[in-house]
Parts: sequence; structure tokens; C-alpha cells
Amino acid sequence: MPRRALAPVLLLLGSLALTAACSTGSSPADSAPSPDGRSGTGGNDTGTQVDLTRLKGVSIVSDSSTDRSCPWATSYPDVPGADKVTAAMKKDVEGRLAVFLGTDIGGPPSCGGSPGADGSEGPELNVSFSFLVASGDVLGVRLATVDRTSNADGVDTRAYWYDGAAKKYRPSSGLIADDSRDAFVSALKKRLLKREGVTSDTVEASLGDRENRDAYLDDMAFTADGDLKVDFDRGTVGVPPAGRISVTLPKSTVTPWLSDFGSRAQQQTTDPDDKLDLGAAHTPAPTVAAQPDPGEDTTDCSQAKCIALTFDDGPAAPETGTLLKYLAQYKARATFFVVGQNVATHPDIVRAEMKSGHEIANHSWNHPVLTNLTPAQIRSQLERTTAAIKDATGQEPTLFRPPYGAIDDRVKAATSLSPVLWDVDTLDWKSHDPAKVAQTVISQAEPNDVVLVHDIHPTSVAAVPEILRTLTARGYHFVTVSHLRATL
Repeated sequence: MPRRALAPVLLLLGSLALTAACSTGSSPADSAPSPDGRSGTGGNDTGTQVDLTRLKGVSIVSDSSTDRSCPWATSYPDVPGADKVTAAMKKDVEGRLAVFLGTDIGGPPSCGGSPGADGSEGPELNVSFSFLVASGDVLGVRLATVDRTSNADGVDTRAYWYDGAAKKYRPSSGLIADDSRDAFVSALKKRLLKREGVTSDTVEASLGDRENRDAYLDDMAFTADGDLKVDFDRGTVGVPPAGRISVTLPKSTVTPWLSDFGSRAQQQTTDPDDKLDLGAAHTPAPTVAAQPDPGEDTTDCSQAKCIALTFDDGPAAPETGTLLKYLAQYKARATFFVVGQNVATHPDIVRAEMKSGHEIANHSWNHPVLTNLTPAQIRSQLERTTAAIKDATGQEPTLFRPPYGAIDDRVKAATSLSPVLWDVDTLDWKSHDPAKVAQTVISQAEPNDVVLVHDIHPTSVAAVPEILRTLTARGYHFVTVSHLRATL
């Protein structure tokens, strides 16, 4: 698309979205596994189940591409004191990405090497997270992966547990005492055999081997009532057409089988403490402070040289806080396209962005390719993020940026938010070099351009002072996307 044709097209897309908007909503759980039966997948749209105010000093380890031909996005939390569980998640996420890109076997990236399993979707890898428990000396995190190059449905979920008392990473099977494993598995088998699509052969193939069965028991967590819910990926305990299958064992049944850690995890789920204390050696980072609001922006972008810096995929700690300081030094305004799961974890940073005079916009809940989702899933992705933004700031966003720029009529019809793409892509996810990122913007930017940067990368944030300094000297004004549109 020609550069100068972009702004009118964006305005047109926004008006089309407004006229075609769907007012019906979907439950935040429309894509989470359902209780004791068949589970939906929802394009990796997982939900937060704990009070995140208990989390202090947490940072989100995120990375993604902007390459629509090879879209991938990964994220997982790094919680102070839980280094071993962070290392386990890091190893698994990096391994999945290497397999998806083909770099695990050497040679150039192949991006999965093939289209989606049904032939209608291109390759995509998305790894997102949700907190299961964050209380007392217990931390539980679920990673949900969608890999559209998989031969199954491409959805994999796994729970990671940390025992703060023992300072150990625990797999899901660690919730059950060693001498109770056989009784626990026997009860699971009986319930599974009542499910459609499950046979004794499919169950024995996964759970019959004592040495290997823990690999299939990798996603277990407690409900708010203390029941134990066990989720199985498609094709593991049943035939593939049966989809994902879950079994819930009542509290009264499962409690006698729990390990010491499992008992504490159950208690911290049903009756959580006021805070999470994993014995972290370092003090959590302080809350990000808002910078002085530069006040009303009177810039007329039809007369002055304007540029809209946009920052995707945050908020991130401490990177976004550093970025706010750089922007304040030049009284520059920016637009932050935030990811919902990060907003829920860092609402204080989003509030600081708004109070510093910047615009907050929607970038989906966990960065999937929206055009690969159903209308209900698209609405859930955007509505949950809008709700998280409103909870943090008191205001709802009016703009959204579809991850990878992937947008079609179904996406536009699913929301009243106005879409925003970009003119200049710094490709900062490829080049973690501040000088190169800065030079890309300085050499390519023209008046009224929208520039794409990511505030999840320290190297990208480090490039911002040079961008601000050089373009300010050239007479540019840094404005929000909404101000740019309103004054052109």
C-alpha cells in the first residue's frame, strides 16, 4: 500500500467498523476449557483467575514478530523468588519457538514449514499465560500455546507450579503424593471412560505407562471450591475428533491423595493469603510514576510537521517507565497499544501512561492473528482488553491495532474500535540495536506518519532519545494517533 494512501484508508476502516459494529458480547471464558467434559480452544484466549495485586515486582517476558507471513508471539511471567519456574517456562517457550521457526534443526527460519492443519490458515505460534494461584508460598501459572502448524488442533496447555517453602519448581503431577498416584490415575480413568470419544485403548496409551504418564498430566489446577481439574490436549486420552477433554475430581475425593505441596496449593486457591511471599532476595521494583502531563495539545497537523509514535505489546516493567521519562523530556505524546494480559498484570503502568498525557489503545488480549479466530473470539480478545484498560484508567479506548496488521471484514464487524496500522515499521523485534532502530525512524519518517515501535524491548526504548532529539530538531511534533487524525 502506498505510504500517503494509508491515512485515508485508516479513516475509512474506522468508519466502516463503527457502522458494522456488533453490540453483542461474549463471556471472557468463551475460550477457556470447560468443566469436566469437552473443552474449547478459543485461539489461546486464557483468563486470569487470581487477585493480581498480590504480585509485586513481576515482569512479563514478551517477544513477537510483525511479519504477517510468519506471525509469532510469546509471553510468560517472571515472578521474584520463582526463578526455577521461570527457567522451566523459558526453556519450554524457547524450545517451541525454535521448532516453529525450524531453527532447532539448523538452517534459516522456516516458519513451521507448512500452512495450518486444515489448509485454510497460515502458520502461527502464540504462547500466552494466566495465573492460577499467586498466594502465600504458592505460585501457579498456565501457559497456553496455539501452533497452527500442528497436526492436531494446535492447542497445548501446561501448568507450572512453584513451591516457595521448598524453593522448587513442581510439575502438575507434584500436586499428588507419590504413594497416591495409582489411586488418583485409577479414578481419572473411570471418569474418562464415560466420555464420548474415549476408549480403554486411548486411555491406556497415555495413562497406562507409569514411567511416562506424568507427561500427560501436565495441566492440573484447583477450582475455587477446591476440586481438582485435569485438562488433556486433543488426541491424548481420546480420539482427535473428541477434542480437548477435562475431568474434575471433587475436593472430598482428591484431598486425601494430595502431596504436602498439593494441600498448600489447594488451600491457597480456596482461601488465599493477603500476599504472595516466595522469599525473593531482592526488593520488588517500585510502582511506575506518572510524568508531568504536557497539557492540551494545540498542534495543527495540517500545518505543522507531526509524527505519531506508537508502542506495541506493553506495558512492560521496567521498560515502559523508562520510556515515559524519555517522552516527558521532550513533552512528546505517544499512543500505547497495550496487550490485555499485560494490562491486568501492570495496571499501575497503564495509569501512569494515561496520567502522563499519552493515549491508551487496544492491541488484543494475547496477540493472536485475529483473522484466524471466530467472531466471538475476536470480540472476547478486544472486549476483555478494553475492560482491563477501563479498570486501570477509568476510560475506554477508541482505537485498536490488530496484531500483525491482520484485519478483514469479520474483524471490523466484531468491534466498534477504529483500527490503526502503521507507515514505518522499525522491525525492532529483529534488530535489537538501538542505533539501527533510531536510524530506521529518522531516515524513513515523513510528516504525518505513524511509527511502530515496541516498548517490551530495552533496546527499542534506548533508541527513543535519539529519535526525539533528531526529529525535534527537524521541527517535528510528537502527537497521539487520535490527535493526528483529528487535525489532518
